[in-house]
Amino acid sequence: MIDDDTFLNKPNFTKMVEHKVLETKQSYMDAVVDLCTRLDIDPIDVKKFVSPAIQAKIAADAMTLNLI
Repeated sequence: MIDDDTFLNKPNFTKMVEHKVLETKQSYMDAVVDLCTRLDIDPIDVKKFVSPAIQAKIAADAMTLNLI
């Protein structure tokens, strides 16, 4: 897991999301929201940290849940 003092950037945030999903068996969407809460980041502002791979996984989760 990434330490809290590690500079937040796209690769580090991606690792944090992947770790959270594996650790808690949450959806990618829930993992991103949980990390936003923990890191005190507005979910609207997190877009710059979400990699295209995570965006695709969130979209797949959303399609599975008939959200899009």
